[in-house]
Amino acid sequence: MMKRIALVLMGVLLTVNAYSQGWPANYQGVMLQGFSWDSYVDSQWSNLEKQSDELSKFFTLLWVPQSGDCNSSGNVMGYSPVYWFTHNSSFGTEAQLRQMINTFKSKGVGVIEDVVINHRNNLGADGSWVDFPAETYKGVKYQLLSTDVCADDDGGKTKTWAQGKGISLSSNNDTGEGWDGMRDLDHKSTNVQNNVKAYLKFLLNDLGYSGFRYDMTKGYAASYTGLYNSNVNPTFSVAEYWDGNVSKLKNWLEGTKVNGVIQSAAFDFAIRYTVRDALNDKEDDNWSGLGNGGLCNVNNGAYARYAVTFVENHDMQDRGNVTNYTKDPITKHIAAANAFILMMPGTPCVFLPHWKTYKDEIKQMILARNMAGITNMSQTNNLRSTTTYYAQRTVGTNASIIAVLGSTTGYTPPSNQYAKIMSGESYAYYLENKAETPWASVADGTYETAFNVVLTAVSATSGAQLVYTTNGSNPTASSAKVSSGGTVSISESCTLKVGLLAGGVVKNIISRVYEIKPFQPHTATVYVKDPNWSAMYFYAWDTKGNNLNGSWPGKTNIATTTIKGQKFFYQSFDIPEKDYSFNIIFNQGSGQPQTTDIGPITEDVFYEITGKDAAGKYFVKDVTSQYQGSGVEDITVTPLENGPADVYTIDGRYVKRAASVEDARQGLEKGIYIINRQKVVVR
Repeated sequence: MMKRIALVLMGVLLTVNAYSQGWPANYQGVMLQGFSWDSYVDSQWSNLEKQSDELSKFFTLLWVPQSGDCNSSGNVMGYSPVYWFTHNSSFGTEAQLRQMINTFKSKGVGVIEDVVINHRNNLGADGSWVDFPAETYKGVKYQLLSTDVCADDDGGKTKTWAQGKGISLSSNNDTGEGWDGMRDLDHKSTNVQNNVKAYLKFLLNDLGYSGFRYDMTKGYAASYTGLYNSNVNPTFSVAEYWDGNVSKLKNWLEGTKVNGVIQSAAFDFAIRYTVRDALNDKEDDNWSGLGNGGLCNVNNGAYARYAVTFVENHDMQDRGNVTNYTKDPITKHIAAANAFILMMPGTPCVFLPHWKTYKDEIKQMILARNMAGITNMSQTNNLRSTTTYYAQRTVGTNASIIAVLGSTTGYTPPSNQYAKIMSGESYAYYLENKAETPWASVADGTYETAFNVVLTAVSATSGAQLVYTTNGSNPTASSAKVSSGGTVSISESCTLKVGLLAGGVVKNIISRVYEIKPFQPHTATVYVKDPNWSAMYFYAWDTKGNNLNGSWPGKTNIATTTIKGQKFFYQSFDIPEKDYSFNIIFNQGSGQPQTTDIGPITEDVFYEITGKDAAGKYFVKDVTSQYQGSGVEDITVTPLENGPADVYTIDGRYVKRAASVEDARQGLEKGIYIINRQKVVVR
């Protein structure tokens, strides 16, 4: 089966490379929205990159925030771009961005840029509303002008301001809905079009993005998305056309056509609101409401290719008491909601907070989708629909999946045709026996304790058995066997391989890599290469909101060490429990320049300060791979008052504090330590 899936994916890639039309046909991938609102820690480019090995096993696309410089003194999500060709942002430096994109690309994952071209922010010098910066790229100067701003921008307020300054705007009104936040661009302007085309080519051909998520496309006519995409030819393009009306979504898609060809996909807000309305009822759920469908299915099979389905996004999530935004979260049955869209046609987009909370279940849902071979153009039909449960079947290239949502006992497919492979709160998946594959109940991942894996034979052969190994070798007919429903105990890190044994032949071997890593309280040491500042402060806070080094600007008199001839400041912090982390800001004291927020941190990490953003904040680069494990040439430990001793490993990691040097030696494993500036050998 895995070979079959690989061939399908290879075919998808060939299709993508051979012909781009806004979104590829018969696409089997799943996208992750790699951010939520204010996810300045989770969505740092370096933090996303660290997760590339795991994410690449399940996702083929990663949507990230707008990465252009917003010229802000604080954190911003990217929806107020000032610069289009400079990409230092609240999520990291341009160098970190490029490295992240390349890392994901090397693992088969395309990164999707959040493109904001409905409006543009400006420098705002001397109270100007239209002082857009000039940028030079490949020897060509690009700059928006006051005459690129819609005549009716901001309900006429911009025109009134401009007339008072003797400044001219465009003579054209907006071709879409207006927005008062920033200057709405006139896409009829040749200068705007040239700037946008150059910007999009820069994103694709220079930064290495695989495609675009167009923000706020209700703000300008659909024909301009068609114009831009037909010029720059992205493989993937999806628009935020925020409307739950299927007909309006279809009309927008049709409006992008160039030479009769649709040029972009669109987020399927219709299916999102269908799910919300079915599951968010305050009194009783109405699972039959899932039948209202969306762009991806109801009477619109021809448009499923262009439907990017989703359950939640950053604009709808619960953000507490924040005002002036659309608070419209789905508040219950979230795993079931994801189970629904992950077995439907269209291209599913998983929301980062859902991935973090329901990761183990979503992994299995994606694996099931891939095993069945469900694509963005698969056929689907409803089997049963009541207020208490809903059963939907989708036909993949390999087999069908039936999802039962709500009361999972309400409908059970025939056992001679389907095998139940997974279930959770208000959902169950049944995979058609023609898939002829083993199924393991636990996906790849890192787990804290031993666990059992339930193996299921999905086969038309009655009594088919499963053979397995845990040493990474391919199982044979003589390997350990279990019947369907049997379990394998996993007590240590291993690679489990399972094959279907039918008629004496082993076929369709699947592989699961498990790491057993019990949490151990430990310390995490943060190192930063000496930037030759006049002073060095570490300001740190944890996931519980505690200041770890006191109030701003934090702690000074930081210990130093020399590694590979380079001076580093460093400090160790306790990591006492699972899901605990901390963040840090390096700074020079109150009122002085500082770095952006850095984290989350749970292990030893080395940083180098690289440069400033437009607002004067410093960026850092993770250089752990260059320095971790290097021998320490010199170490300076800040002594504690009244004689207690600090204990460090030879590479500078903090171990403990003790009442005296002699007490410090007690309980240490064999090795070399630094105790109050002295190198001590413990035998």
